[in-house]
Amino acid sequence: MPRPLWSGTISFGLVAIPIKLYNGVSKKSVAFNQLDDRSMARIKLKKVSADTGEDVPDEHIVKGYEISKGRYVVVDPEELEPFIPSATRSIELQEFVDLDQIDPVYFDAQYIVAPDKTPKPYLLLARAMEAANKVAIGRFVMRGKQYVAALRSVDGTLVMSTMVYADEVVPTSAIDELATLDGVEVSDKEVLMAEALVASLSAEFEPARYRDEYREQVLDLIERKAAGEQFELPAAATSAPAVIDLMAALEASVKAAKAARGRHPAGGPEAVAAAVAAAPAKPKRVRKSA
Repeated sequence: MPRPLWSGTISFGLVAIPIKLYNGVSKKSVAFNQLDDRSMARIKLKKVSADTGEDVPDEHIVKGYEISKGRYVVVDPEELEPFIPSATRSIELQEFVDLDQIDPVYFDAQYIVAPDKTPKPYLLLARAMEAANKVAIGRFVMRGKQYVAALRSVDGTLVMSTMVYADEVVPTSAIDELATLDGVEVSDKEVLMAEALVASLSAEFEPARYRDEYREQVLDLIERKAAGEQFELPAAATSAPAVIDLMAALEASVKAAKAARGRHPAGGPEAVAAAVAAAPAKPKRVRKSA
């Protein structure tokens, strides 16, 4: 059973609603350890001086901020103490906004908000927000850091997303390559063909359709090697072909997408995408695990 990582209250006006926060996402990956292949012992990382290569004991390690190449300002923990936000144990709601006013780029980590002790005020807030179709914006402190968060109601349950600050979002104007789009011309026929391709690949979004195939395949490989089985290495992924004739590529893609729709009426977008990106498979290699 998941364990709460934070508890406190949601407060707005004179109302205080006790809640608990749970992680809304459990990220999965395959982690490898570095080993010495002679003894299979773990490799340890050491803290050494970049100048001498000698070990540096913890009592001689300080925090420094680089203000220019090789020049640092050392800051003591005591000097940072006054600026650390106090843990108020409260998510202070400041305003309610429409969800479509928030660009998704601002959303960061996801959490599930659960009621604590008295569920009725929690339920009232959730239903009121859902009826008004509003998202609450608030501030709170967790683990010594202050966050801005968006709180919304989904089917009577409150979920929360921490948000990045405005000065953390990279503006598109900072990307030089985007400036080259101003001089590009496209014909009406090309736009119509591109729209047809988009329409042929359109579907209802179903998150369960998309899996981490890399992780699944790596875990299967590890399991087979651990069991000493023979296994076949899949063909290496082929690179996408260079687009020489844009219109020809669009027409071929639309044709392949429509054909895939006809063959797989319930196959979903992955069947269509597979047909569009189809390429001859390379012969498989056979390897025996050690």
